[in-house]
Amino acid sequence: MARATEPTGAGAGVGARIRALREARGLSLSTLAAEAGIGKGSLSELETGRRNPTLETLYAVATPLGVPLAALLDDHDGAVVGDEGVVATRVRVVREPDRTTEVYLLRLAPGAERVSPAHPVGVEEQLVVLVGSGFVEHGDGPVPLAPGDHVRFAADRPHAYRAGPDALEAVNVIVTPVTSV
Repeated sequence: MARATEPTGAGAGVGARIRALREARGLSLSTLAAEAGIGKGSLSELETGRRNPTLETLYAVATPLGVPLAALLDDHDGAVVGDEGVVATRVRVVREPDRTTEVYLLRLAPGAERVSPAHPVGVEEQLVVLVGSGFVEHGDGPVPLAPGDHVRFAADRPHAYRAGPDALEAVNVIVTPVTSV
């Protein structure tokens, strides 16, 4: 049985990974919170497992840590994270010496939007639409999406996915080059 002071929620492992990465990079709690654009208290609660992470928060923290989203999630295929009408299910992660490739099944409820901050330089995303319609914005205005469409873009600038009036389901592939931090 876990002691009362030990984090046991779904976010405990994620929080421990964030703390370990932050400390390995010599970042203070205040510095990482400021760089991620979240409150210091929120980051502290996340690291201690007292708060479950949202997809938006995980992306915000992953970028200043210089790691792919997969480095923060439960390290197994099938791990699910979601918030406000957006659910990402990890399908596969391939770690190679020069890059990490993450594959997610992305589901957006009708009208839901997933706004992502810029990832580190060199990160590329691809989206293959399975069902539904919507838009992706990655710098040059909205690009319409329909079943079968494929979009590939540099993800080192803010970008967003938005579902149309029906739910949008797509395969999202994120390729992050390995850099020394």
